[in-house]
Amino acid sequence: MGQYDVVIVGGGLAGLTTSIYLAKAGLSVMVLEKAKQLGGRSLTVNKSGALLNLGVHALYRDGAGETILRELGVELKGANPPASAGAMWNNRVYTLPSKPLELIASRLFSFSEKMELTRLMLRLGKMDPNRIGQISLKEWAEREIRHPMLRHVVYSVSRANSFVPHPELHLAGPAIRQLQRTFGGKAFYIDGGWGALVDDLRERAIRAGVAITRQKKAVEVEHDGTVRRIRCADGDTIETRHVVITAGPKEACDLVKNADSTSLTKWKAAAKPIRAACLDLVLHRLPDRGSNFIAGFWLDQPIFYNFPSTVAKLSDDGSVVIHLIKHLGMHESEPETDLLQLEKAMDLVQPGWRKEEIARQFLPNLTVSHDFNRVDKSGVCHGPAIPEVRGLYVAGDWTGHGELLADASFASAKRAAQSIIADNRSRRGELNVGEGKII
Repeated sequence: MGQYDVVIVGGGLAGLTTSIYLAKAGLSVMVLEKAKQLGGRSLTVNKSGALLNLGVHALYRDGAGETILRELGVELKGANPPASAGAMWNNRVYTLPSKPLELIASRLFSFSEKMELTRLMLRLGKMDPNRIGQISLKEWAEREIRHPMLRHVVYSVSRANSFVPHPELHLAGPAIRQLQRTFGGKAFYIDGGWGALVDDLRERAIRAGVAITRQKKAVEVEHDGTVRRIRCADGDTIETRHVVITAGPKEACDLVKNADSTSLTKWKAAAKPIRAACLDLVLHRLPDRGSNFIAGFWLDQPIFYNFPSTVAKLSDDGSVVIHLIKHLGMHESEPETDLLQLEKAMDLVQPGWRKEEIARQFLPNLTVSHDFNRVDKSGVCHGPAIPEVRGLYVAGDWTGHGELLADASFASAKRAAQSIIADNRSRRGELNVGEGKII
């Protein structure tokens, strides 16, 4: 299949982003995607005319993702949802107050809890997450929040915006930063689903000169301490000096010859993938007795409800898209039990929904992130370079340097591209130290 300066394994957010930066720098780039469609977990599926993401998705404004998309010229279409949330406790539905009058009228909180919640929200907005230190979200919450009910609220919102249901492990700094974005109204829902973003990145990659090949599975990165070529399942080989793997750590290890002698094996052993069971629904309309809030937080169960089609265009006929998710964390799903639990949750907030159902997709064991920011990682960051093999790099949600989810994918993609551009220039004796902003 010829020779390229860079071969990228994976055509999701990280792979496409890396390819655009590299092609714009004048390198020849090929993206290999083993599936029929690009996107990975950012794929969007058309069900009966409605567009379903693979579970809950939101881009958080003011993060690395938005910054990088702006650099690439991507204009996001969609909207920030208004503050509209419900809280479920002891099988009852409450309004989660976002305004002073709602807080005064709330039957969810006692008077002293309302007072502490007011003070907590004021403190959160002023906190510097970088100064919190290497403590868990649980340790921070038990130190800073007196009432257990308010800790339940913090844990529930943090689960929803990070997919991490382990406050005893979740690093407090990144968790607090994400809470600030959530309470600050930074969540953004994309018109057409995340597949629209993938399509935009694909078009920009092609215009920049990237070669994209689908249904082409890479099986081995061959090296002798320096990357030489990549071999595909159909027997084709591609000569290259740089490879970027945007898959998870296990697949990365499987791809690299003699991976046991590289840092990849250690990174794979340390990674703790996060999973979720997702029920995505298309309804004709909301039931007459249903709740109208956009986000629903179960305070006593690891469940989250999301109604993105309130503000994002996800169908042409006005049909309603709803996502429910059970946060599994590091555990496997019990599909039948989890599905029943999610359907029961839907019964609570949207009684009568079954009569309105048009279509659904159930994803019982979706890997939402291949690792997360944990206290036991002690600030250790993976990638972009594999130090034992020159020309080998990784990018993706598990290679963040403090970022979360899509932000980690975008930021690691840019870091990998910058490293390759610098290495390519150094091989030619053209490296200008300090050129480019490293993130």
